[in-house]
Amino acid sequence: MLDLEFSDEQEMLRQTVRALCATHSPLTVVRELEDDPRGYSPELWRQLGELDLIGLMLPERFGGAGMGLLEGVALYEELGRSLASTPHFVSAIVSGGVLASAGSEEQQASWLPRIATGEAIVTPAWLEPENGFGPEGVQVRAVDASGGWTISGVKRHVAFAGAADALLVLARTGADADAVDLFLVDPSAEGVTLTQQFSLASDTQYLVELVGVRVTEADRVGPAGSGWETWDAVMHDAIVLLAAQAMGGAQYALEIAVQYAKDREQFGKPLGAFQALAHNLADAVTTVDGAFQLVHEAAWARDSGHRVDRLAPMAKLFACHTFRDVTALAEQIFGGVGFTLEFDIQLYFRRAKVLQISWWDTRYLEELVAASVLDRQPA
Repeated sequence: MLDLEFSDEQEMLRQTVRALCATHSPLTVVRELEDDPRGYSPELWRQLGELDLIGLMLPERFGGAGMGLLEGVALYEELGRSLASTPHFVSAIVSGGVLASAGSEEQQASWLPRIATGEAIVTPAWLEPENGFGPEGVQVRAVDASGGWTISGVKRHVAFAGAADALLVLARTGADADAVDLFLVDPSAEGVTLTQQFSLASDTQYLVELVGVRVTEADRVGPAGSGWETWDAVMHDAIVLLAAQAMGGAQYALEIAVQYAKDREQFGKPLGAFQALAHNLADAVTTVDGAFQLVHEAAWARDSGHRVDRLAPMAKLFACHTFRDVTALAEQIFGGVGFTLEFDIQLYFRRAKVLQISWWDTRYLEELVAASVLDRQPA
């Protein structure tokens, strides 16, 4: 039976993460970390590790808690609400998910226990300049060389690369559209250059240049040519968590906008007394509630063994659109001052837009949903 409410244990988890973020990642810390080369608070990261929250969804035999997407949603709603900046998504969810799914026994034993505790950080190097989100967008080449491979090309929007112990590089190994493999690359290896990028969200991203970087066969994750299939499967789970992150942010942005509409007076009465604003807020509350239901349904479906090839992209598509629209409305309610750095709402507005276009953007998500409806491959 479909049940979208958190259990008592999941609610306790959510409350624990909220208290942790309030203590170690208040918005003052979020501001301090903007454009920081490392990009996260070591104290918050340590606390997440001590509470077994980094390895929340990793297998128990490698030191994780073995929890499902619903527990992940409880965690990510609170990370989104607080705007807490951590490498949790790139390392424990995406890279850890890839290694748990397709890594060799040696790779799993070497990396997963350290990822679960936060001792090691692994981040994907995926997107490329002017290329798309599908397999054809991977054009960085891995050329077969004696005893291994040489990788050359450019990756961008590589989160937390400056703090990473390894890069999980998607590289093309053949002419077929999905002839993509995954390789673990040492960011300090010869031929690797990291250059920090600056984004609208002031988060921590890097441009990664790879020039003849040598890797061995032992550095390849999964069987030959299986990289894209593994990546796509992991991403379908991961984007549900990004949708939860968007909803946590949207909920808090709506709360502070509603409070401002109650407190700020114009012409002798609160802003919320004006019908135009009141109705817009009513629409926002309705949309946020609908997005929450969709995100929780996607997580419930995945944990119940159902397919989420449609629900997962729908969840991120709708949740990120809602986050962006709610923060834009909030900016209007705050007026011109909402765009100034002193007000918190601009922090949420900027991050909402970047989250909407990150990982899988609106157009690619729409293609995935359309493909599931029309029973065809996404373009």
